[in-house]
Amino acid sequence: MSGGYHDRLLGELLARAFGELDAATLALLREQLAWVEVAGGQTLMRQGEAGDSMYLSVSGRLRVYVSQDGEAPRMVRELGRGEVIGEMSLYTEAPRSATVVAIRDSLLVRLDKAQFLQLIARHAGVGVALTRQIVHRLQTEHAVAPFAAPVVQTLLPVTAGVDLPRFAADLAAQLGRFGRCCVVDAAAVRAAVGEDIAAHYREVSLWLDETESAHDFVLLLADAAPTPWTRCCCRHADEVLLLADATAAPAVHASETQCLVERPPQAESAEILVLLHAANAPAPRGTAAWLARRPVTEHFHVRPALARDMARLARLQARRAVGLVLAGGGARGFSHLGLLQALQRHGVEVDCVGGTSMGSVMAALVACDQPLERVMAVAREAFRLNPTGDFNLLPLISLIRGRRLRAALDGALGRLVGAQAGIEDLWKPFYCIATNYSQAGEALLTHGPLERALRASTAIPGALPPVVVDGDLLCDGGSFNNFPVDVMRARRGVGCVIGADLSLHKARKLDFDEMPGPWALLRDRLRPRGRRRYRLPTLPAYLLNVTILYSSSRRRAAQAACDLYFNPPLERVGLLAWQRFDAIVQQGQAHAEDVLARPQARALLGGLAPLSQATHPSRP
Repeated sequence: MSGGYHDRLLGELLARAFGELDAATLALLREQLAWVEVAGGQTLMRQGEAGDSMYLSVSGRLRVYVSQDGEAPRMVRELGRGEVIGEMSLYTEAPRSATVVAIRDSLLVRLDKAQFLQLIARHAGVGVALTRQIVHRLQTEHAVAPFAAPVVQTLLPVTAGVDLPRFAADLAAQLGRFGRCCVVDAAAVRAAVGEDIAAHYREVSLWLDETESAHDFVLLLADAAPTPWTRCCCRHADEVLLLADATAAPAVHASETQCLVERPPQAESAEILVLLHAANAPAPRGTAAWLARRPVTEHFHVRPALARDMARLARLQARRAVGLVLAGGGARGFSHLGLLQALQRHGVEVDCVGGTSMGSVMAALVACDQPLERVMAVAREAFRLNPTGDFNLLPLISLIRGRRLRAALDGALGRLVGAQAGIEDLWKPFYCIATNYSQAGEALLTHGPLERALRASTAIPGALPPVVVDGDLLCDGGSFNNFPVDVMRARRGVGCVIGADLSLHKARKLDFDEMPGPWALLRDRLRPRGRRRYRLPTLPAYLLNVTILYSSSRRRAAQAACDLYFNPPLERVGLLAWQRFDAIVQQGQAHAEDVLARPQARALLGGLAPLSQATHPSRP
């Protein structure tokens, strides 16, 4: 097993895992390691069993599951090349804390506890290095992305009309911005190991391992049918990209049935549906039908002729995508458009968007992937008429009828993506947060009618009517998560999170002890603002702010989870100041420009340089 290339790769991985060890100690360590092959679907270790060894992943991909209080196992992380697994068992007698399963054929090395104890008795440096590794992991375990970047990605055509070589070449060029990338097809493998791939599967696996060890990304081009090579591609893939002509029928392809559905249990390399569109295609439609027929982890809409779409896909697959999170805040949400103007001026391309309440509306407009000038014009027109001004004469469930807001959403979405669009049909990945009143919990909306999801996310309790979704009553997501950075941070593909918070943090002390009566309060409200005695919120503002008090208590954690944080000073902007569209946008832009001019922001933008370089409007 320990061929020359495996030995070289192992040396690099050991140096990365254990730090600077002298040559003699490193050689002794390598003598104690045993090579372990784990087939896709095979369990490496189980939660609760005794631990007597640690592992180092050399190639392949594994998934970590944790079960608590008898609940079903929950996936918490995926592990790629160079990951250290189970090292705590070398120091303690505690049982394994998680179950680890190979989701594709994987190669590891094992260090048993007995050999480890002998090793540190002779060379204490090994124990120190491993202790340093454990401490570093504990310090950064909440900062580590749950999904490691996939090295081996299989491109599997599931409809006719897919130009696989051209797509692979374009994707490889974009991935090349982030590391070494190569493209492998059946012809290359046959030239290396022989014509009969099925008969030489062992040799094929070793050759692919060697190729993987020399690259950061490997694209395997499957055949158009479920051939032995296609099966091999699926078996060796960290992720499988299902490439489909979006205009074709959404039927399940034979390769999906024979190479994916019939895989061993728990051999669950992620399946990503990539729907391919013409460069001038209108907004996608019918995506739900594709998703209903296959258990995909994620889906993306791509226009291969547009370099910026291919660049977005590459960033997502390299775990370098930029996610933008927009908080709720009524009319203050117009400031999000000013932020977008500033980001665009600095060349920052947003790949995924999410938000709550008014933030969800602005995020949906971004996800339509239209020119920002058009988005601005559509938003200005949609909110020209006060969307919360249609009061109920008989307020049995809400003070506001909600018809104006619905008309505003229908008008804006109709102009940007057409009527009856689903969340799945947006060009950019999108989510929004609502509160599930029926289940007393947070609702993450990623599928279903877009307009209904936005109405649910903005349905302020008592002010706007709730929305029925799948038999549950949904209302404004601000009650639970008004600034859903945690959701974006956990999304597959996102490496950088930009957040725009609209919370006001200046607490204002009151200089009176008792609340005034209604007549005293009315007389005070009739005075000029500067001469008022009672600095109290209006009833609508009071109701709006009360609904997000719990979310406000989570603000500090959300802010800490942002790589770039914006909080425009909008103290003098009311939640219902709908008539101040342009002024609020300008305030948002001015604040964003100020933040982006700071050294920390400039350093972050420098790290995102490949993004702005890759956003050409079309292929040369």
